[in-house]
Amino acid sequence: MTLYLKEEEVGSLLDMQTVLEAVEQVMAAHGRGETIDFPRQRVRLPKTMTHLLQGGVPSLNLSGFKVYTTAGGHNRFWVHLFDASTGDPVAVIEADRLGMMRTGAAAGVAARWLSRPESRVVGVFGSGWQAQGQILALCAVRPVERFKVFARNQERLRSFCEQMSSETGCDVVPAASAEETVRDSDIVVTITTSPKPLFDADWLSPGTHINAGGSNSLARQELSEAAVRRADVICVDSREVAVREAGDLMPLLEKGRTQPGRWVELGEVVAGVRPGRTSGDQITLFESQGMGIQDIAVAARVVERALERGLGTALPY
Repeated sequence: MTLYLKEEEVGSLLDMQTVLEAVEQVMAAHGRGETIDFPRQRVRLPKTMTHLLQGGVPSLNLSGFKVYTTAGGHNRFWVHLFDASTGDPVAVIEADRLGMMRTGAAAGVAARWLSRPESRVVGVFGSGWQAQGQILALCAVRPVERFKVFARNQERLRSFCEQMSSETGCDVVPAASAEETVRDSDIVVTITTSPKPLFDADWLSPGTHINAGGSNSLARQELSEAAVRRADVICVDSREVAVREAGDLMPLLEKGRTQPGRWVELGEVVAGVRPGRTSGDQITLFESQGMGIQDIAVAARVVERALERGLGTALPY
């Protein structure tokens, strides 16, 4: 049977702890060389764009892909899973919430391994859909007491802070400026579509961890060259993906001021293949572009729970 799962069903089956566990496990497998992942491909047409991430996770006996379309300011997401032994289709899953939680979980795993354990104050740039996942994940991995959130739309910002305060029990408050967002923050999150840097590198304190999640194309750059240069550790999902998509790293890469060999992959850190943070004063940076294997790992948990609870619709193939 091939299962089709709708957004509302997926939402009822996912929680952040489960997503964190799935992402951490698949990234460790990636660090040990036990997965296959291909960088995102894009088809650009005059009015639409189609994006494809694909890979395989032998330990789950699954291969698959996530596809999403962009048109008129709207995105639509699906994950397709296949049995890696037989090639049979396993599931088709509507994946807007799944992708949001997976993106947040990747940053949460990075914070678990790279930020200081005592991190309690977080500065967040962005108050959209993806920012929700970032806050939920950080609450799950660190004893965060306060989030300072900065965004251009003040009305949406206030509503976002109220919603996330209620949902997490943490103090989520609007920040008055970009500088206030960064100053004295243990963790700084950027999750926007900005084409230019969001803050001054001098505002970063020693020991800060940065989760940069918005710059997944060469048209976006949330961090300045100076901010990247301040990072003692640069961590990426995948070097192969980062050299194609990490808009924050491209300026330095093109000038020869950084090389992919200097970057550690998140899976390598989780698997113990390469070190991450080695001292409390280091500034660490995680550049997140997303990987198909992360979506596959989370989707596998969704299907497992759906079958247990009798959710979903059987497709005729």
